[in-house]
Amino acid sequence: MHTIKFFSGRASRYLAENIAKSYGTELGSSTVLDFSDGEFQPAFNESIRGCTVFLIQSTFPPVDNLFELLLMIDAAKRASAHRVVAVIPYFGWARQDRKDRPRVSIGAKMVANMLKAAGVERIMTMDLHADQIQGFFDIPVDHLYASGIFVPYIKSLNIEDLAIAAPDMGGAKRANAYSKYLDAPMVVCHKQREKANVVGSMTVIGDVKDKNVIILDDMIDTAGTITKAADIMMDKGAKSVRAAVTHPILSGPAYDRINASALKEVIVTDTIPLKQSEDISKFKVLSVADIFADVINRVYNYKEISSRFIF
Repeated sequence: MHTIKFFSGRASRYLAENIAKSYGTELGSSTVLDFSDGEFQPAFNESIRGCTVFLIQSTFPPVDNLFELLLMIDAAKRASAHRVVAVIPYFGWARQDRKDRPRVSIGAKMVANMLKAAGVERIMTMDLHADQIQGFFDIPVDHLYASGIFVPYIKSLNIEDLAIAAPDMGGAKRANAYSKYLDAPMVVCHKQREKANVVGSMTVIGDVKDKNVIILDDMIDTAGTITKAADIMMDKGAKSVRAAVTHPILSGPAYDRINASALKEVIVTDTIPLKQSEDISKFKVLSVADIFADVINRVYNYKEISSRFIF
């Protein structure tokens, strides 16, 4: 069996340290040389020859985080690593998974091509924006789900009159799985966008009166959709509204919108770090470190991972 080693990009070091600790080891030593013009060069400070290397880095903005991961993959291959696995808790550019209007890129496919070209042999990620992105890769993709930590936490709240909501039609499949598992009714929000990140109109399909609602989604960006949905549900007689969202991108006015909204609690994971300079009193952060550590162990030892999923 080849020696296993963990390394991290700069953006996800906080999470990588917890994944390595949960696995029972420590992060390997690596550094990044910065040039004054913005160019940078990652380097491994220890031998990785013949090792199975897990590189941990979420590719949230800026684009430097993605490019740093690509350079680390290239460096590992050139240092004679036996196998390189990219652990990408948040897979950026995932919203660009199709041509939804003329003359646009399919960014998710391009990122998949770049990762493969850099030399990665396996991808491990969580709650992709669209399941079909797995098909953009010609290498194995381990697609993990945050339901493994969200469901136990939701159960621990012992919420009466629970209802599960999807913030848009695209999230109906995810919400339906949760509603069946938790034996709770489901509602769906139908929205129309004026443009990217701007919600025009929204209607709620289903009864939320006297319900404690949990809205499920894979990511929060500007928080326009989820806060508008929460406010509408409260206007329609909901007792409370929470949100459970895997990836807290939280750009622009997101923090202010959440704090000013009817949302009682926003449950997120640590695939992307919260900004400690903001008011995060409404947030509950659940760590994905144990899930990734367990699946890494299973992959490394050629064991099945399907039993790790709740649904």
